[in-house]
Amino acid sequence: MAETGQQHPISIYFWIWGLLFVFSAASYMVDYAGFQGYLRWSLIIIFMMLKAGFIVAIFMHMRWERVALITAIMLPPGALLVLVCLMAWESDYTWETRIVYLGAEIAPEPLPPPSHH
Repeated sequence: MAETGQQHPISIYFWIWGLLFVFSAASYMVDYAGFQGYLRWSLIIIFMMLKAGFIVAIFMHMRWERVALITAIMLPPGALLVLVCLMAWESDYTWETRIVYLGAEIAPEPLPPPSHH
């Protein structure tokens, strides 16, 4: 007797494929529309995280796994994301401290290109 696994309707995969296409198009539109600064990078990262989330949830079948397995797989990248955000936030503080206490220039002149003899 052959056992069959849980089958998901193929329409779910087509819907997610369509959503991935829309998110990718929106990500390209951010560049095409000419957004700059934090807005640009925030939108790009949001679309990237949405695409990655849908790929992991549906195409890698995480949506149908046990909560313990989902937590074990998703918690470390989430923790890394939090730590990266904390490091980015801390970098401004470190640079400002360097300016105040070491007298570093706010916008230092770039070094001249090396001369090859």
